[in-house]
Amino acid sequence: MQKARIKLTSPNYKALEEISSQILSVAERTGVKHSGKIPLPTKKLFISCRKSPCGGGTESYEKWQMRVHKRMLDIEADERTLRRVMRVDIPESVHVEIELIE
Repeated sequence: MQKARIKLTSPNYKALEEISSQILSVAERTGVKHSGKIPLPTKKLFISCRKSPCGGGTESYEKWQMRVHKRMLDIEADERTLRRVMRVDIPESVHVEIELIE
């Protein structure tokens, strides 16, 4: 039986958890085997820039950070289940990859 590996990435943690729990509830309702909500390492992006636009004065910096959270779900690739997973309403901040594995 084929498996569908679903990778979810988003800077918004709450939206990511909500979407992954919705996909798992679809898998439970259809009765397929699943393993899921495997947290992958969070990617941290750092940017530091000077507060002052001119060169005079003391050097003071603002530090900005963006965290990209990732989750991975494995479900059996039943056609009916995948159709229901595709119907889940996904916000723009969440990126979804679906890969079929033997």
